[in-house]
Amino acid sequence: MKQDILIIGGGASGLAAAILAARNGAAVTILEHTDRVGKKILSTGNGRCNLTNLHMGPECYRSEDPGFPMEVVNGFPVEETLEFFRTLGIEPKDRNGYIYPGSDQASSVLDGLRMEAEHLGVLLKTGCQVERIQAPHGGENRSFRVMTSQGSFEARAVILAAGSKAAPNTGSDGSGYELARQLGHSIIKPLPALVQLRCQGKHYRQLAGVRTEADIQLKADGKRLARDRGELQLTDYGISGIPVFQISRFAAVALDEGKRVEAEIDFLPSWPRGETVERLKKRAELLSYRNCEDFLSGLLNKKLAQVLIKAAGIPLSRPAGELKRRELEELGGYLRSYRALVASVNPFANAQVCRGGIDTRQVDSGTMESRLCPGLFLAGEILDVDGICGGYNLQFAWSSGALAGRAAADLTAGKKRRERSRAR
Repeated sequence: MKQDILIIGGGASGLAAAILAARNGAAVTILEHTDRVGKKILSTGNGRCNLTNLHMGPECYRSEDPGFPMEVVNGFPVEETLEFFRTLGIEPKDRNGYIYPGSDQASSVLDGLRMEAEHLGVLLKTGCQVERIQAPHGGENRSFRVMTSQGSFEARAVILAAGSKAAPNTGSDGSGYELARQLGHSIIKPLPALVQLRCQGKHYRQLAGVRTEADIQLKADGKRLARDRGELQLTDYGISGIPVFQISRFAAVALDEGKRVEAEIDFLPSWPRGETVERLKKRAELLSYRNCEDFLSGLLNKKLAQVLIKAAGIPLSRPAGELKRRELEELGGYLRSYRALVASVNPFANAQVCRGGIDTRQVDSGTMESRLCPGLFLAGEILDVDGICGGYNLQFAWSSGALAGRAAADLTAGKKRRERSRAR
């Protein structure tokens, strides 16, 4: 039986597309290659699902086509997204602009989406690996034919929402990129994003588990690429935490281009930079009776402080009252501009999203329809759009899926009318 719409991928964007298409009268089937739909939704927001964010602007998204993400989001904005979830029985909860479900459970979001899709008659085909998509061509074949591990399917339109390569344990294996290539689309090289940075140096083992407020600047061959501030987490291999995630996609690109990448860390971001040495001098006078081992106790995490003091060439057993200005200047440099040499980003298995994907210049931002293959729609992480932490990647998934579902339903309704006309 021919379906109106086949959706390849049952993640956030695929489920949103299915619901909006079905609400607009289309017969929809989702083809999902894992054993269940929506696995990645369960891991979002540390299991609480950060649905979206009330602050929404172009600075929250990255793409080779910079205007594209917000054009899509504005087509199905935050207000409409919140109302959409209310229709699923999910009451949004506002935490300083970060929106979560009232239950604080990602599972309730997935259940709401799945139950609504099933209620609307959407067919869910799980364990179904898509192998090839044959686009319509002249003559009698006016439908897409999709070849899968469970046989072939026909449809008037296809929505490709197969995800990226990030978090492959949730089903994102990058297989959708090859399907897009088969239909003429260009792929901007996918690289891990929202991910930890691995740094050179044996001392990171001593720092594992330390958390501290920091300002981080990412530089490649000496040129600043990005900057962020927040809670830095030190690991046995390098650095992590939200500010690291925010700049990581730029590190991935620079490393892929063979550049020297450094993260310059300010461990005292609340101090005026010009007052650093004088403040250290006053501290040394006040705590002159202490050894340098405890000189920064109460200001910085003790493990971190000791590593930085030793890096400045100051013996830990030295009395703080004996510190010379030159030594305080050296220590101030490490406290305010510590340089971590980035060796690599963590792999796709650790990444939340990808930088790269289908070139969005080949996609209509108003409908998500391919400019190269009419009747093909593209949504979600498979596209070259990556957002910062805070619900932005899910908002793009909801928006792109909703636009694709609506537009595909409109297209197939027109096709059905024309087929009936020809039949008469």
